Amino acid sequence: MLTLDTTNAVYIAMRFLAVSALALIPGASLCAQSRAVPPAVQRGLETITAADVRRRIEIIAHDSMGGRDTPSRGLELTAAYIAAEFARFGLRPAGDSGTFIQRYPLPGGPPDARSGARPARTAPNVVGFLEGSDPNLKREYIVLSAHMDHVGIGAPVNGDSIYNGADDDASGTVAVVELAEALSRPGARPKRSVIFLTVSGEEHGLWGSAWLSEHAPVPVADIVANLNIDMVGRNWKDTIVVIGKEHSDLGTTVERVSRAHPELGMRPIDDIWPEENFYFRSDHYNFARKGVPVLFFFNGTHPDYHGPDDEPARIDAEKAARIVRLVYFLTHEVGNAAERPKWNPASYRRIVRPATRD
Repeated sequence: MLTLDTTNAVYIAMRFLAVSALALIPGASLCAQSRAVPPAVQRGLETITAADVRRRIEIIAHDSMGGRDTPSRGLELTAAYIAAEFARFGLRPAGDSGTFIQRYPLPGGPPDARSGARPARTAPNVVGFLEGSDPNLKREYIVLSAHMDHVGIGAPVNGDSIYNGADDDASGTVAVVELAEALSRPGARPKRSVIFLTVSGEEHGLWGSAWLSEHAPVPVADIVANLNIDMVGRNWKDTIVVIGKEHSDLGTTVERVSRAHPELGMRPIDDIWPEENFYFRSDHYNFARKGVPVLFFFNGTHPDYHGPDDEPARIDAEKAARIVRLVYFLTHEVGNAAERPKWNPASYRRIVRPATRD
């Protein structure tokens, strides 16, 4: 199995000791205010801390990962790390041949000089499964997703050529890992099953999620929702843009969950950049086009976007932890509801039907 290098491990240990004491204070405050939460669900919630978010982002976005391009050694190390965490939490593998890794062929590549055939180099997705607690509803699934790749090594800026991708999208990747840990705690499972998914190739054209949507471990018709998390560690302290709220009743559900948990201090707002077409630019779209209702948690871009300054030190881990807690409660709300989420009919006609005809 691939392992993190010694330098990375020592660096992360030192940073963890430095931030853990500070992170415990807001975590304790949130726990004290969440009295209405069932005890087992509360115990899962308490595993989501700013200290853990920061520690894991520092692993995934460390210089030794080389910016996690697709394909790259750093991407493979990241996939191995996430798979090991999923195994530690007791998730079931949902990748290839009984593993957590699903590999897909990379598009393109130079053709063979003799045959003209293009080679399949491959890249990884990581897929873990948590069975739901209800004997009937466990046959339906929620997908929690993020992309673990970034853009690799680029033109140097002030001598730094590693484009770390701490916000884009180590923050979302770590959110999925944190949710896997929290939801896998005894008694914290929702009634519906949950698939935890980190994909690669997003930066090159949503490669990994496109492959997964065509080679899913469960029938896509049984996936009731995809909650996608891409860049949640920067910008505003108390709001998060949730793209896609208007397209299904998941929008009213996340609003209801936010109102029920004011202690999180995190308000979901509508897409404030409709001209950017972000709805079609991250991995949730490959589920939406298949008819799965989606929400996309996104804090927007910033001057460090796709540059070498998107580094762990600039992440607001306390804010990111509160967003992860919001998604945790939302997963329970969707996972325990009697009815599966429903599309807005006009949105279904505009988004799903054209994709189905392609």
